[in-house]
Amino acid sequence: LRKGDIFVVGEQWGKVRALINDKGDTIAEAGPSVPVEVLGLSGTPSAGDTLNVVETEAQAREIADYRIKTAKDKRAAAGAATTLEQLMAKAKADQSVAELPILIKADVQGSAEAIVQAMEKIGNEEVRVRVLHSGVGAITDTDVGLAEASKAPIIGFNVRANASARQSAHQKGVEIRYYSIIYDLVDDIKKAASGLLKAEVREHFIGYATIKEVFKVTGVGHVAGCLVTEGVARRSAGVRLLRDSVVIHEGTLKTLKRFKDEVKEVISGQECGMAFERYEDIRPGDVIEIFEREEVQRKLD
Repeated sequence: LRKGDIFVVGEQWGKVRALINDKGDTIAEAGPSVPVEVLGLSGTPSAGDTLNVVETEAQAREIADYRIKTAKDKRAAAGAATTLEQLMAKAKADQSVAELPILIKADVQGSAEAIVQAMEKIGNEEVRVRVLHSGVGAITDTDVGLAEASKAPIIGFNVRANASARQSAHQKGVEIRYYSIIYDLVDDIKKAASGLLKAEVREHFIGYATIKEVFKVTGVGHVAGCLVTEGVARRSAGVRLLRDSVVIHEGTLKTLKRFKDEVKEVISGQECGMAFERYEDIRPGDVIEIFEREEVQRKLD
């Protein structure tokens, strides 16, 4: 594999911009049994996908598009979107509903596979969980389209929907549920499959901020210079650090500043300084998700 090669891997394609070996050095080419990081992908492939070098970009694009279409055709089914609660209400009222379809997106392949295996063990002779699709990386418009067509909610494990997918899901009534603990996810699906939906702690995303610069401040540590892009950043709320739509860290803010003053909140369109409590691996381009939790009584009527 050489720099400049055009390649296809799974449903993605690209051109090798750089090859980085296991020591972190940039190399010109890699032979058999040489592990390398490849820069130049158009998206996130799955673990186990085979990388093939092809002659032209047109050829790479055609192969990738064909694979995407084939995978989509296999998964797609006619129907309207629904929420998890509506599915469970129908399952409870109508014994003929034998399957509860879900889509799963996770941060790494190992998590996705573990969740799929756990889902396959849920159910009895009357009801079972069916995983329509599982994958790695951010939740996309393609996932939302499949969920809408298949009457299925989307389960995100340590990943988030990108902005376009969030808007599309809201418009189409597709429910997206986020989890960071696999046991919580399994318990929720078990309760749903049993028709036992008790009070839950639900998260509300109140804002997003993009890190523009990172500064080293004496006595504080690394401080992120941010622009609040959606909603509001609130000092008392919980925060998560997202890198390429994958959750890197969850915690609280040590500081929230507007200019030199410590403030309680900063609204969309304004710049601010944020520092995480006991966490400093922050980079320009990372996104900070601000959320609040509330207890919600779940109903099936």
